[in-house]
Amino acid sequence: MQVTRYFDDQVLSLGFENSNGRSSVGLMAPGSYEFSTADNERMVIISGALLVRRKSDEESVLYSDGEEFHVPMNETFHVDASEPTAYLCVYTR
Repeated sequence: MQVTRYFDDQVLSLGFENSNGRSSVGLMAPGSYEFSTADNERMVIISGALLVRRKSDEESVLYSDGEEFHVPMNETFHVDASEPTAYLCVYTR
């Protein structure tokens, strides 16, 4: 397992690998964040909500409990968390 801290500990991620492949589970404090992908990512909102703006989106889209979005590899995306939000990220090539 690997702990990764972003944005002065406002985003914490616990990475792991199992029979399903590589994943991370994390928590975001309220705020605005920009991330870049090295792999394809499937993000599932466990609890809370994220307003997401991907390169392919004309407008930001709100995702909340149980919803998911996908970001292709080598792309930057922006998220706004209005409340503490937990997520699962599954990585694929």
